[in-house]
Amino acid sequence: MKDLPFEVQLNNAVAALRHLLEVQKTQTPLLIRPAAVNRPLRQQVQKGAAAGRQAAAPVRQAVAPGPRPVQNEIQAFNLASLSLGDRWNNLDLGELEKEVAKCQACELAGTRTNTVFGEGKIKPKVMFIGEGPGGEEDKEGRPFVGPAGQLLDKMIGAMTLSRQECYIANVVKCRPPGNKTPDAAHMEACLPYLMAQIKRVQPEFIVLLGAVAAKAMFNRPDAVVGRLRAKVHQWHDIPLVVTYHPAALLREQGYKRPAWEDLKLVMARLNLGG
Repeated sequence: MKDLPFEVQLNNAVAALRHLLEVQKTQTPLLIRPAAVNRPLRQQVQKGAAAGRQAAAPVRQAVAPGPRPVQNEIQAFNLASLSLGDRWNNLDLGELEKEVAKCQACELAGTRTNTVFGEGKIKPKVMFIGEGPGGEEDKEGRPFVGPAGQLLDKMIGAMTLSRQECYIANVVKCRPPGNKTPDAAHMEACLPYLMAQIKRVQPEFIVLLGAVAAKAMFNRPDAVVGRLRAKVHQWHDIPLVVTYHPAALLREQGYKRPAWEDLKLVMARLNLGG
């Protein structure tokens, strides 16, 4: 995958995310559709199948699969090659935000009050990435300003940082109606903007807040916070931690201690808090 163009990799990731959402609706087993696989990979699979038919394969006793390992190395994207097209290669962060404000790539353009691009310091200690704006964020055009944002501010303060020292953004830049979870079409529209945003913000550390952010950044539609948290991953040259979304912490008090343990991993790496 790492040798494929970024656009092909992104399309594959979006197709996989869209398929996951359909699986969740129909409760059918998770199978990769042929249409979701790019042509070069499909040809390789077909060649491999033909070769397998020609060779006499011994009959083997079925063995129950073990637990799926979690990969610490994230190879979904090549940060150096991320691009929204030649016309946008030289845009700074402010100009990129203006492009997002004009975006009509998905249905959310027709229901939003404001786009919510992100805010904070360039080259920050930490960049926090959530899933998408809520009602308050949609009204103000700023990320994490509702109850979840107030809790995030406290979490940042506990790390001996201020909100102004960090950068805060979401995977999806427009509010889904009814504060629903963003779907694959919304991520497809916004993921290139997020990749370009990270490239320009240049954070020392990334903290992913919730499963939607993990699915997008890991390029894994089956990503689960509980399996990915409690360790430092490496997103190319940027260390990264996955933890629970502040909204989840407000709903489930039992998540607060694990979330604090995740933040302490960040603090230890950045030598924060003495």
